[in-house]
Amino acid sequence: MASVMASLFLVALDQTIIATALGKIVEEFNAYDSLSWIVTAYLLATTITVPIAGKLSDLYGRKIMLVIGVAIFGLGSLMSGMSGDVNQLVLWRFFQGIGGGIITANAFTIVADLFAARERGRWQGMIGAVFGLASIIGPLLGGWLTDGQLVFGLTTDWRWTFFINVPVAIIAFFLILTFCPPLKHNNKPKVDYLGAAFLTLALATLVLAVDNTETIFKDAMDTLNISLTQLRVIMGTIVVASTAIFVWLESRAEQPILPLRFFKNRTFSLVMITALLFGAAFMGSILYLTQFNQQVFGASPTDSGLMLIPMVAGIMIASIGGGQIISRTGKYKRFMEFGVVLATVMIALLVTLTPETSYWIEALIIFALGFGLGFVMPVMNIAVQNEFEQRELGVATSSIQLSRGLGSTIGIAIFGAMLTAGLTSNLAGVQDTAYVQSLKQSPAATALGDLDDANTLLTLNMPDVKAKVTEGFEKSVSSLPTAQKEAVTKQFQENQDEYSDKVVHAFTKSLQQIFIASAGLMFLASIVVFFIKEKELKHASPDVTPGEI
Repeated sequence: MASVMASLFLVALDQTIIATALGKIVEEFNAYDSLSWIVTAYLLATTITVPIAGKLSDLYGRKIMLVIGVAIFGLGSLMSGMSGDVNQLVLWRFFQGIGGGIITANAFTIVADLFAARERGRWQGMIGAVFGLASIIGPLLGGWLTDGQLVFGLTTDWRWTFFINVPVAIIAFFLILTFCPPLKHNNKPKVDYLGAAFLTLALATLVLAVDNTETIFKDAMDTLNISLTQLRVIMGTIVVASTAIFVWLESRAEQPILPLRFFKNRTFSLVMITALLFGAAFMGSILYLTQFNQQVFGASPTDSGLMLIPMVAGIMIASIGGGQIISRTGKYKRFMEFGVVLATVMIALLVTLTPETSYWIEALIIFALGFGLGFVMPVMNIAVQNEFEQRELGVATSSIQLSRGLGSTIGIAIFGAMLTAGLTSNLAGVQDTAYVQSLKQSPAATALGDLDDANTLLTLNMPDVKAKVTEGFEKSVSSLPTAQKEAVTKQFQENQDEYSDKVVHAFTKSLQQIFIASAGLMFLASIVVFFIKEKELKHASPDVTPGEI
């Protein structure tokens, strides 16, 4: 299990560590228009790889697939860090994402291979704790490395956020080879290549249709003279058509990538819906909390990550504790029910956060939120794995990961659009403040983007950006007489404070709308969970060897 946890730690760490390095990356390569691709390339590769890797593991075995996944991820990380331009980085990020998808698809399933249903709870809980730990280490480690540290006589930079994965990958690689048992597999594999091709087309088009579409396809839209809406209609048509063909192929395939009969299983179908809603709601509540801490509480990127420690603590306690209780009792549904209800209530309480709210109130809310989330995340895998035979666990488990991942992707797109719309509405008139008007005369400030754009106005209020603007202003007035300098500096500070107050309140109102929507999605998930029919988890049978497929 140490090898499995090390592998998952790699994937979970990469999801958060890269966020703190993006600014430095685009600055070095002068490729702000490629920022979206650096993130999307990895997400795209992971999404299309997960279901296919899950099926391949059912056919060829988990161990070999996990070894391949870790090797690809490690090589992708090394080459990403050595990239000479942004195009190389995007390419290797895609390659890295393939490895991440293979790891995600197989790590959760190996738990089911090695342990009987009754014993899986404690290990799935440990995995949930690993994810929680990596999610908090990622931003801290990424910020620390990006800021430039002296390590073994070398000065770190953004490239080290990729290089750090390499030794972990090497350790995980040899741990898997040494300790992971040679899990048996189907001796007569037959890959559904055509089904895999159309599934890939459907998933890839769907991800690109909802994730940074306007930025990624800007040149294409200009060339073809089509609007964003028209482009998305075209992409939606491709998704529907390719999905329909995929379903038709799967109904006739000898070894389908995703057996359609799975959806006849009530628990599988309901957990798939729950995972989709959960993924979207989770991103709605988590992703924007860091921005709230930066904008409202004035925290630095690193500090905003530290402020999420209570949530991570809640996730770890619930994941580990809940897993232990599930293994002892053989019951899991009550934990899902309690978890989604608690998460719904806590996300709804995020609406009460204002600039005047004490951080400790937020800390209590997000701890309870993490507690609820920690009960739900590992149980979804347990519920589905308990419904299928050993030889089908790969595709069944990876389907849940796929559904949750798609939910997260769609959630990010929806909430991102909501935030932009909310800011545009709530920031009306902010462009006319004395502070913004003065910045329009500054080349340094206008270099950040269009000062009439809501996202640029929001960026101007980030602590590090404000500090740079203030530093630039102080340099510009340093030659003035003392009395005059003090007067204009005081006026500048008052204008900046007025602007910040308006932005903070506008941002808070916009986030409240997102939290309401997120709570609504989690509430729908809670309703679905109550319709799941629980099947008691069984102990290992004396005549069955865990790991046989």
